[in-house]
Amino acid sequence: MEKAKISASQLFILMVLFELGSALLVPLAIRAKQDAWLAILFGMLGSFILFLVYHKLYTYYPNLLPTEYMQKILGKVLGTVLAFVYILYFMYDASRVLRDFGEMLLTFAYPDTPLFIANALLMLVIIYTIRKGIEVIARSGELLFIFMYILAIAGFILIISSGLIDFKNLQPVLEEGLLPSVKVALSETLYFPFTEAIVFTMILPYLNDSKKAKVTMLCATGLSGINLVITMLINISVLGVNLTARSQFPLLSTVASIQVADFLERLDVFFMLAMVIGIFFKITILFYAATLGTANLFKIKSPSRLAYPLGIVILFLSVTIASNFQEHLHEGLYIAKFILHIPLFTIIPPILLFVAFIKNRKKYRRKHIY
Repeated sequence: MEKAKISASQLFILMVLFELGSALLVPLAIRAKQDAWLAILFGMLGSFILFLVYHKLYTYYPNLLPTEYMQKILGKVLGTVLAFVYILYFMYDASRVLRDFGEMLLTFAYPDTPLFIANALLMLVIIYTIRKGIEVIARSGELLFIFMYILAIAGFILIISSGLIDFKNLQPVLEEGLLPSVKVALSETLYFPFTEAIVFTMILPYLNDSKKAKVTMLCATGLSGINLVITMLINISVLGVNLTARSQFPLLSTVASIQVADFLERLDVFFMLAMVIGIFFKITILFYAATLGTANLFKIKSPSRLAYPLGIVILFLSVTIASNFQEHLHEGLYIAKFILHIPLFTIIPPILLFVAFIKNRKKYRRKHIY
């Protein structure tokens, strides 16, 4: 670990930016149709339970990275293998988000630019940021968080001013009952974007006040969830369910339809800046966690040395991960969910916590016996 500390407010900002990240781009939970907002809300509430599991593990080992305490819990061999699996996942997830960025940029602004070039430009900036360390990442987050929310508020006002919102598109509410929304929450929104924030277990040891970790994580997830609920409500009320489902990037389609007083229009490129900020921080945090975990696992004293080689791997993986955007989405929604998300987010952490609880209980008894 580098010798650095971040505040609870900085952790809060990084978590919000991370969870909004690429989730703002896609038609999130649209399988629940006009009740998509409800599926997002259920996914957020479900993630609170898993965050309590992640936090409890942190309280057992507050000064250790997950790559270290996995070895203490499961033993050297099994713990090292599991830690390596999580590192690979962080790199894989970073490459997926980088692909989202490239596809968005090519679709809305630079259709003739090769995907590799678009991704490489962002990756160069991220590598530079990673080499500066977690404190620089956190301070950058504080600055850009304010800018992102100014854009969000301006966009909200402009959408209302344009008279685009039609609340009839949100009806009927609960047409088929609660079950479809619960199913979508358990199969989609619980994992993307909320429990992806398991990556912050790699950042928690840098927190300068460990007592604030739980409240910060839950509040950040709550704010992210509310923002995503509002975003999907706006998307569906402006575009309707069918158009939202067909659109690759519904929020940008919504913003593109803004027209105020016959001169304020085609603002989608302007609001792409907000999307880029969220995506930048999501990739940066995943990449930083992978770099830190790799350095810790293989006893490399300077994690910044790994920024270039791991960055190149993520860059090439982002281009080769799928042959087209539809395949990329299918892989994320179905394949990654069963192979990666369910075991890594919902099965393994509770098992680790159970074993850690048993081991710590035994230590506590020994101390009192002797």
